Amino acid sequence: MSHEAIYRSLYIQARGALKKELLEHLRRSRVMRRSRQYTMKTEGRTNIANAVSISERPATAEDRAIPGHWEGDLLFGDANSQIATLVERQSRFVMLVKTAGKDSEAVVNALIKHVRKLPQELYKSLTWDRGTEMAGHKRFTVATNIQVYFCDPQHPWQRGSNENMNGLLRQYFPKGTNLSAYSQAKLNAVARRLNERPRKTLNFDTPAERFHQYVASTG
Repeated sequence: MSHEAIYRSLYIQARGALKKELLEHLRRSRVMRRSRQYTMKTEGRTNIANAVSISERPATAEDRAIPGHWEGDLLFGDANSQIATLVERQSRFVMLVKTAGKDSEAVVNALIKHVRKLPQELYKSLTWDRGTEMAGHKRFTVATNIQVYFCDPQHPWQRGSNENMNGLLRQYFPKGTNLSAYSQAKLNAVARRLNERPRKTLNFDTPAERFHQYVASTG
């Protein structure tokens, strides 16, 4: 039996009286299970001019061999509010970036400002989905010398670390939250909580421990 079948069985059973009780134990509090096939059918298609495919991303990014390769996306709230979420692929270190809007100019400006806070060795590439907020990726690359790679259309799991992190972030920013009310300092505090969680995939080190090791080695 596949893991997807198990998940779907649990969600179907949870539609009755136990639904609310069970949902309280789920990290993402998701009412319905959405399969990969569902995502493929519902994700909008967007053409980004001069987009560089993820297939051209360096092998060192794909196998997480060295730090500095990031995945990014927008997390949306209500009132047309959003924040940029970034996850470093090797350490799973997350950074949250306040943006003035969801248009490409606002998002790219916020990311350029954010990048300048890190050593170049720790920011080698950025992988994004096909959202129009990164239509200005060329300007980002010129300003930072960081290449942006784009997932294939309808393949959000190609930046799976970021997708997983966005799900965890819903514990702190439930759907309907006005994200514009959060200052950068408050976003940093939420990111710090997540970065201080031990992770099984890191042999129970925390993302913060792994990432700060990299920072120290570049100093």
